[in-house]
Amino acid sequence: MGLAKEIMGSSLIDRSSLSPFAPTSSKLSLVRRPVMVPLQQKNRGLRVGPVVAAISEDLVKKSRSSSSGNSSFAADKDEKRAAKFTMTARVTVRNKHKEDLKETFVKQLDAITDRIGRNIVLELISTQLDPKTKALRRSKTAVLKDWSKKSNIKAEKVQYSADFTLDSDFGLPGAITVSNKHQREFFLESITLEGFASGPVHFPCNSWVQSTKHHPAKRIFFSNEPYLPSETPPGLRALRERELKDLRGEGKGVRKLSDRIYDYDIYNDLGNPEPVLGGEKIPYPRRCRTGREPTYTDSNAESRVEKPSPMYVPRDEQFEESKKKTFSYGRLKAVLHTLVPSLKASISAENRGFNAFADIDVLYKEGILLKVGIQDEIWRLLPLPKVVTKIQESSEGLLRYDTPKILSKDKFAWLRDDEFARQAIAGVNPVNIELLKEFPPKSNLDPQIYGPLESALKEEHILGQLHGMSVQQALQEKKLFIVDYHDAYLPFLNRINALDGRNSYATRTIFFLTSQGTLKPIAIELSLPPSGPPSRSKRVVTPPVDATSNWIWQLAKSHVCSNDAGVHQLVNHWLRTHACMEPFILAAHRQLSAMHPIFKLLDPHMRYTLEINALARQSLINADGVIESCFTPGRYCMDISAAAYKNFWRFDKEGLPADLIRRGMAVPDSTQPHGLKLLLEDYPYAQDGLLIWFAIENWVRTYVNHYYPSSTMIINDTELQLWYSESVNVGHGDLSDADWWPKLETGEDLVSILTTIIWLSSAQHAALNFGQYPYGGYVPNRPPLMRRHIPEQGDPEFENFHADPQKYFLSALPSLLQATKFMAVVDTLSTHSPDEEYIGNRQQMSIWSGDAEIVEAFYEFSAEIQRIEKEIDRRNNDPSLRSRCGAGVLPYELLAPSSEPGVTCRGVPNSVSI
Repeated sequence: MGLAKEIMGSSLIDRSSLSPFAPTSSKLSLVRRPVMVPLQQKNRGLRVGPVVAAISEDLVKKSRSSSSGNSSFAADKDEKRAAKFTMTARVTVRNKHKEDLKETFVKQLDAITDRIGRNIVLELISTQLDPKTKALRRSKTAVLKDWSKKSNIKAEKVQYSADFTLDSDFGLPGAITVSNKHQREFFLESITLEGFASGPVHFPCNSWVQSTKHHPAKRIFFSNEPYLPSETPPGLRALRERELKDLRGEGKGVRKLSDRIYDYDIYNDLGNPEPVLGGEKIPYPRRCRTGREPTYTDSNAESRVEKPSPMYVPRDEQFEESKKKTFSYGRLKAVLHTLVPSLKASISAENRGFNAFADIDVLYKEGILLKVGIQDEIWRLLPLPKVVTKIQESSEGLLRYDTPKILSKDKFAWLRDDEFARQAIAGVNPVNIELLKEFPPKSNLDPQIYGPLESALKEEHILGQLHGMSVQQALQEKKLFIVDYHDAYLPFLNRINALDGRNSYATRTIFFLTSQGTLKPIAIELSLPPSGPPSRSKRVVTPPVDATSNWIWQLAKSHVCSNDAGVHQLVNHWLRTHACMEPFILAAHRQLSAMHPIFKLLDPHMRYTLEINALARQSLINADGVIESCFTPGRYCMDISAAAYKNFWRFDKEGLPADLIRRGMAVPDSTQPHGLKLLLEDYPYAQDGLLIWFAIENWVRTYVNHYYPSSTMIINDTELQLWYSESVNVGHGDLSDADWWPKLETGEDLVSILTTIIWLSSAQHAALNFGQYPYGGYVPNRPPLMRRHIPEQGDPEFENFHADPQKYFLSALPSLLQATKFMAVVDTLSTHSPDEEYIGNRQQMSIWSGDAEIVEAFYEFSAEIQRIEKEIDRRNNDPSLRSRCGAGVLPYELLAPSSEPGVTCRGVPNSVSI
């Protein structure tokens, strides 16, 4: 860097003196050749690619000899000999921790054949074309050394070397090709070229290299030097285009697991053959195309791949070994957690629930043992299959659930109204609460289809809860808030309630902001489709005044939580952070070269997302999958998700400030640190989220301004424009005509788009995901479905409810099988793997970019994230912030940036990785 800075600081640069192999001492410089490194004008001044020099001891001796020779002929001869230099490539390969017998055999076979020439071959490509032929300037090939000797090394990473002999006028190496002549793929982490006076040249690879037997084309890896398309050195232009073309594929054929092809398809593989999402009829984002054969019953539906068979995603998007191991362990736990309840359900031939709260406690103390419900006569009479007792005896550790965090400080917190309200702003789904702007609230549904939609809420329902204020005064002083699921559920309720074991409402919940700055629920509206008498289709429940109304109030809150759980999972979590991000990722790989600065910026925020989304299509969101089994909407789960995409989702409102303003939770205020004033000051998700949002935005603005000093550069960046255009017009093609899509014409446009994508992939997903087991692992706190309506006086059920309200309450919750299946899944989804990459960190921190100024800026961003973490810790110990600090109150850590592995209820990974 010292030599580069010296050159950049010069007002006059003598190009004739800048050979890539120029010695650092002028005494050694016998040969001066024209520089082959492009000088690029950037907003930060004159930028020069790494100026390199390589001098061996032999060259020094030859140089000295030639300077004291007897004739000019001898000097010329020695000069030509001195024009060859040896460079060493240090190649880091990542080993698998565990190999099966077949893999071990193939590995040993590769070690043997490596000795006879079936080896790993590398070739360097210069940034410059050959001046005579105008073709790519390639080095002679080099073979990776000592593969057979190191084949038995058990270390996680193994380093190999290869020696290149280069001409002194070769220029700066900008790419390297790798040919794998072995039988087995290998994971190439990085290549570093050593022997240059200006320092090493890095090639961050992080990719699987397939055997040429299966993929004959050479793999291309570019150096870490970023280039906009217009600035691409001549020697790399054709390679840049070729690599992108290969990644796009041709949109034909069935994809092999070893392929690296990124393409689009609709969601036509969720069932056999329905539901199908995507297209004019049911708009939905696109997913990664696999090209599987159609089903026999529907040529438009793709055949399914059932687990344990893997779904196709491009090879480099698949889980790495550490992640795969963590996920597999979670899946094993999930299988065991649902196996015994499944056996019990099949033996008893009933969809039994919990008889007492103690039955739920047993899940954490002893696990899913057949002791649960042992008082039932059937379990005393039925002999148990030996396989059940064997599983139970050998797996008791795995069968036991960890105690959810919601129970850690106050076992009965979930029963309190203040905790119910607190979770609306500091729980696992803090993004649905809105400022109530008019009372009573109104529906946006079509009354011609859904009948009279007036709310049943009246002033008399809430007036006594407003601390002496009138309703109008409370509205004017912004004291009333609402969580409104009326329009999300009502169109589907008739179909949902026709399902076996499903009984739901469309709910609205009104909250009042107290003088202490906390929320309290003051009314819950429960709506059914207006098919019967009006009095039966709408009901308002208010805080209790006696024992009976207390149980009715608890049931009403549970129905709200059930609504909340469904919208959280299907809309806020799956749709907004998983499904809607996939098109941007596909387009990035298809249209942005790995050399593109914006690809380098987005790269850590795309890790694992395609794989986890594919796994979701296989066993979570599919027909009869876990989501349908465990959540209130049942087979209509994805219909609700698709309706939200069509009617609610807007990319321009997905950024945190825009979303807070849309929901009335904040207003623009230039006097505030971030230009926003929160109407609910003690709103932990928004408070912490704004810190992270603006840290991301500042980092992205620094990055964008560095590469795009003018709007013209953004408009003329073909790869960038194609990426955004394809994301909108293909990936989100069903909504591409909407007038709310942001334009991409200026630096601020790009900053806004990129900040939104990074926010959604990191902090927003973390806030919605990693609290699922800590809050939902205790099913009474957040039941994912409800099985019974609330009885009214005169109903046949009312007497049963009145006689034993606890039994009725428990029977309304999910069954044992439904509850344990749900708990097992959210346990897995809430788990951080050991290889998680958290915001402010990324692989190969110091070399991911060859731009020193940008690497330095990233370290500043990382330091800011650490400061944010300390501020969040401080807030969680501030007794004035009652939504995150108090007796029995959980601290709000879902946006605390770092975490240990496991279920921690904290940590912000870079990407949607689970």
